[in-house]
Amino acid sequence: MTAFPTVRVAAVQATPFILDAERCVEKAQRLLHEAADRGAELAVLPECFIPLYPSNIWARGAAGFGGWDELWERLWANSVDVPGPLLDQLIDVCRERELFCVIGVNEREAERPGTIYNTVVYLGPSGLLARHRKLMPTQHERLFHGIGAGDDLTVVSAAGARVGGLICWENRMPLARYRVYREGPQIWVAPTADDSDGWLASMRHIAIESGAFVVSVPQFIPAAAFRDDFPVPLPPDKDVFGRGGAAVIEPSSGEVIAGPLYGQEGIVDAECDLRRGLHAKRWFDAVGHYSREDALRHETIELTEVLE
Repeated sequence: MTAFPTVRVAAVQATPFILDAERCVEKAQRLLHEAADRGAELAVLPECFIPLYPSNIWARGAAGFGGWDELWERLWANSVDVPGPLLDQLIDVCRERELFCVIGVNEREAERPGTIYNTVVYLGPSGLLARHRKLMPTQHERLFHGIGAGDDLTVVSAAGARVGGLICWENRMPLARYRVYREGPQIWVAPTADDSDGWLASMRHIAIESGAFVVSVPQFIPAAAFRDDFPVPLPPDKDVFGRGGAAVIEPSSGEVIAGPLYGQEGIVDAECDLRRGLHAKRWFDAVGHYSREDALRHETIELTEVLE
């Protein structure tokens, strides 16, 4: 009989040390220890936590050919190799604390310098479990990030659960969601930069649709986080570039069981009894008895096979 444990999850809403990968990792290490001290078995950090998310609020000017070379060079220099020594430092904490971690990073191709990806990595006591590069960077993000190949959509075994998910607005892509649903996630992770009310509504829907607990982790980015030597100008009238909204949502009714947390850094945690997902799927299993792939074969099977 398959076990359905209760897993304690932590949505870690934190501000990065902008354009400083080493300090971002040091902070992530500290936060992972804090989450473990609170009993977490799975900790999730925001999108592009290392070392910066290129927000549309300040980064749209990158569409020009000039004036952004210094930012690009510093972003590259502080991006992450996957696998690599920066991730090894986080894996050491996971190994020490018997913890699993999902964290968003800017990933560079060190063997072929040039492209950076918006990537989420899954880490655990045994090392790097999986990597997913964002399928389609959102609008202005394409000025910074390459397009993922789509061959890395999967779930991993972490803390006794099947864990999978998508990055930010990938969660709006029905076929991408369905591709991951077919792997049977019990906990859905959603690192993001979206702090809107609509985002939280989407997360509640995905909890119901997937039959999985959702761990949503936006960013909290105050203007004070940007150092004086930040190489491009910031809007003078903005105090906050990401208000957060970390939350955990359960699968049967889409109830928010922890959070949302706005306006500050912090950890939002909750107990996820995986039996609730099993019960929810008795009513609605999007890739099982409620899927009707026979009737929708062209739209679902053939298109998802393209992703595979």
